[in-house]
Amino acid sequence: MTELRQDDVQGGFATRAVHAGHTPDPLSGAVMTPIYQTSTYIQEGLGRHKGYEYARTQNPTRAALERCVASLEGAQHGFAFASGLAALDSILKLLVAGDHVVAGENLYGGSHRLMEQVYQGLGLRFSFVDMRDPERVAAAVTPATRLVYAETPTNPMMFLADLAAIGHITQARGLLFAVDNTFATPCFQRPLEHGADIVLHSSTKYLNGHSDMVGGILVTSRDDLAERIGFLQNAAGAVPGPMDCWLCLRGIKTLPLRMRQHNLAGREVAAWLVQHPKVQKVYYPGLPNHPQHALARRQMQGFGGMISLELGDVAVARRVVERTRIFALAESLGGVESLIGHPASMTHAAVPIALRQAMGLTDSLVRLSCGVEDPDDLIADLAHALEG
Repeated sequence: MTELRQDDVQGGFATRAVHAGHTPDPLSGAVMTPIYQTSTYIQEGLGRHKGYEYARTQNPTRAALERCVASLEGAQHGFAFASGLAALDSILKLLVAGDHVVAGENLYGGSHRLMEQVYQGLGLRFSFVDMRDPERVAAAVTPATRLVYAETPTNPMMFLADLAAIGHITQARGLLFAVDNTFATPCFQRPLEHGADIVLHSSTKYLNGHSDMVGGILVTSRDDLAERIGFLQNAAGAVPGPMDCWLCLRGIKTLPLRMRQHNLAGREVAAWLVQHPKVQKVYYPGLPNHPQHALARRQMQGFGGMISLELGDVAVARRVVERTRIFALAESLGGVESLIGHPASMTHAAVPIALRQAMGLTDSLVRLSCGVEDPDDLIADLAHALEG
């Protein structure tokens, strides 16, 4: 278990992004946390070591990353995993057969697959609800409910969950409340401040920001949850290697700068798309006409670079995603480079068609991850793709 220490930096967000979790290398004084590429550690004698015994259990590079993200989220404990889904897997392992979970219906497709095709077969039960309305969350709670799990903004429909309202529901009923904060990052949203117990990140995405590693993070301020998550992290062993942790630490140093540019690009591209005659609908919480724009302004400090657009025809959608030159057709999101994708056949192919249709995720929906390129170039690229 990695927790914040008294000597960790307590400055502003940008200062903590650069410094939190890091300690000078005791051998050389290196400014950057070294990559401790080792599987084991020498012991001075039986029962006498320097705090590290075996790298599945502890690694100094991983510990620095865990402290850093915990600091940014305002948490006391951090845990790094080999992927975002490995992090979600550990959340679900907090439960036992017969327990019930209320989850958002518009989850990342891999999260939905893990819940329905793995854990449902192991005895957990799931209700997927539209979390735009907190009353639907409350109505879905049963005597067997133990966890409420939300994404906000959601992937790819950009729906928002009112974190404070759902936090009130979970606290009043003694339920765990976990939030996937991957899209917003702690730069723009900190769910623990609104009543969440656990925050999840796919650190593959914005935290790393350079599309060169895969990882996941969980943070919490509850000591009881931290003890159990730490046990599961070690017992199951789905931990990242030190190189991946180092790459994520490197990326976090520029997180505030990158998110500022992602936000700028997202807002400008979304505003342009709204005016385009071939675009039927734009999903972006930073737009004044987004149904939950007021909530976005209340619980977020920025809107980010994720946009979805409805083109009304699957053939048009296919042509657009194949004609862009700067937006690369690829899975994932959150890197410095802009990406374009087709959720129905890519990220959400595992979600049942009926559920996709119910939430408005059509075969003609396209998702954009706006990078840090010049917004004018991104707009010109989309204009070219939409001309076909």
